[in-house]
This record gives sequence, structure tokens and C-alpha cells, in this order.
Amino acid sequence: MHFTRLRAFAAAVVISVAVVASAQSGTVLKPADMQKLLPATVYYKGQSAPVQLRNSSGVKFGDGYNVLAAMVDTSGYSSDVSAKYQAYFITEVAVKLGGQVLPAGIYGAGIVGGKFVLTDVGGHDVLTSPMATDDAMKHPIPLQFISTGGGYRFYLGRQFVTLSR
Repeated sequence: MHFTRLRAFAAAVVISVAVVASAQSGTVLKPADMQKLLPATVYYKGQSAPVQLRNSSGVKFGDGYNVLAAMVDTSGYSSDVSAKYQAYFITEVAVKLGGQVLPAGIYGAGIVGGKFVLTDVGGHDVLTSPMATDDAMKHPIPLQFISTGGGYRFYLGRQFVTLSR
């Protein structure tokens, strides 16, 4: 009887580890993948802005949830808004960004003073995290996710913040 409980417990642990591993694993999405997932324009702080699909990327986790990001054209916004709002950031599930928990939602993203800043669609600060610089990157592009094996890096140019589940 004791052996049966132990075997059931071991099976539950194996299943739990498999579920967590499935959620963590994922695929980096390229701009071609993003065309099906993102609209042509997005709403932020009372205005619409065109999405730059050529500068977009994302992660599709093993359990089907997505994290998506795309640069936006902020030419119609005031300089104080466009300083914080350089990209649109969508997460369908809570993630850790720069070691901080970020709930599912839609955000504006940008770099201010060397820090990664996420704001809600009303322009209010939600998360601020230091960014690291990848000096070894030979050809930076404006926005991309890169898999690191145990998580991801979200890059804006050479600067990045870590992302994980």
C-alpha cells in the first residue's frame, strides 16, 4: 500500500515537471509569423499608431500562450510619450521580465535612461527594469527575442531584458 502511494506521488511529480517544462519551452516568432497575429494599428494613450511588422518578434510557449512585441510609429505622439513608447508589448500569460512578475496584458515599451520601461495603454508606468547591453552582437536589429536555453532575451537594439515563465 505504501509503495502504491509512493508510485502515485512520483507520477504526479513527473507530470508536474513535464507541464512546467512545456510551458517554459517555446519558439521564437519572426516577423513573417507576426503578420497573422498583430493588427496594422494599435491603440495607446488616446491615439492609434501603425505597427512596424518588419520590426516585430515574439515567443510562442509550449503550452500555446504568446508574448508578442512590435515597434510602432509614434510620430503623432508628444515627445514625452514617444520617449517611453517605442514598442507595443502583449503577453497572454504572466511572465517574469527582468526578474519581475508582469501580468498578462497589453503594454507600451521603451528605453528611458538605460532602463526598460513598460506602461499600460494609458501611459502609466507598470514596470521598470535595468537593461544589459550585448556588445558582442554584430548586427543588432531594432526589436527581437532570442532564446537563451532557459528563457529568452527581449532586445531593443543591443540592449536587452530577460524574459521567462
